Amino acid sequence: MQFNLVSCLVVLLLSSPVVKSQEILVKNIKEDISFLASDKLKGRGTSSPEELLAANYIADKFKNAGLNSFNNSYLKPFTYKKNPSPHDTSTAGIKEKKANNVVGFIDNKAPYTIVIGAHYDHLGLGHDHNSLDANPDGKIHNGADDNASGTAGVIALANYFAENKTIEPFNFLFICFSGEELGLLGSKKWCDDPNIEPGKINYMINMDMIGRLNDSTKKILIYGVGTSPTWVPLLDSIKTTLSLKKDSSGIGPSDQTSFYLKDIPVLHFFTGQHSDYHKPSDDAEKINYKGEVNVLNFIVQVIQKTFHYQKLKFSKTRNPDTGKGGFKVTMGVMPDYAYEGEGMRIDGVTDGKPANKAGILKGDVVKKLGEIQVKNVQDYMKALSSLKKGDTAPIEILRNGELKKLSVTF
Repeated sequence: MQFNLVSCLVVLLLSSPVVKSQEILVKNIKEDISFLASDKLKGRGTSSPEELLAANYIADKFKNAGLNSFNNSYLKPFTYKKNPSPHDTSTAGIKEKKANNVVGFIDNKAPYTIVIGAHYDHLGLGHDHNSLDANPDGKIHNGADDNASGTAGVIALANYFAENKTIEPFNFLFICFSGEELGLLGSKKWCDDPNIEPGKINYMINMDMIGRLNDSTKKILIYGVGTSPTWVPLLDSIKTTLSLKKDSSGIGPSDQTSFYLKDIPVLHFFTGQHSDYHKPSDDAEKINYKGEVNVLNFIVQVIQKTFHYQKLKFSKTRNPDTGKGGFKVTMGVMPDYAYEGEGMRIDGVTDGKPANKAGILKGDVVKKLGEIQVKNVQDYMKALSSLKKGDTAPIEILRNGELKKLSVTF
């Protein structure tokens, strides 16, 4: 009896699929975040020498993981134009700058690809006027949670799936974006000039600020669950100690938005806001490393669950107001922060919101709102802040080279 049982066990072990031996380790997450969020990198400001240092670090990690590159380089550069001062609305001061996305690929010879991404840039030395510190200029904003944590997550998942000896039913594309803090620039530029056809992308997983899991609540926020009918039942089927808070919207203040606007299902993972957000105090010692590993293991389960489905169906979602806090009204549009012309180009319009009701379309360029000439996004925000609920304001838009005059009611 004992001999037969042992024999059966041996047969079962020999005939069972190979179990993955790789695991996501705290020490590896800590190593990556500690480097990326060190003072040496001076806050990883977009187009800075330190951004390039971070990009090369990530590229080396991709290479060591065995990921394929495109055109013999893991770096995919892009250019953008930016005023030296956000208060300067003249076009004379606009200078072209260069930054880098970092891209690696696992080719499983599958028809569709899963994109896993995060932004690696942060606020640098606080000169871009998006710090929440009272006197930010010259202070290093290390951005350990925002978003060295997500970047370390991309590296960890790249290693995890590269080490897997079985062949999954999808390819994997790993991207670390720059320019997110300047308005989703890197992801927008990549989606406009992708390494693979957007129609071949199954879905996109974005990780932004996943390093501060609360050990008591274990709450993780997941945005984009409405972008495919598959997401909610799939998430609900996973047994986990995490407390999931789900939000349907595909549009939000991170890089998944760029993919959603290309009709690609998305999920954005986020462990929550904290008092160090966009301040010099967002440092590596405040990361919950075991908590991040817990989050990443959950994301692995989500991805593996999708192996049982074919290409996910895309669904449009009702999107939240995209205006920042303090605005009394919203038009219900997504600005194209990468637009380099004069005016504010619209990258998305929410159904049922004032812009949609006024007949404004994706691709329209706002030239004037109310009494304010709109030369850039800052002018648009200024015009929006001057309006209140119930107001009707004239708006001038450029559509296919033709100037149109409409009115929008808030």
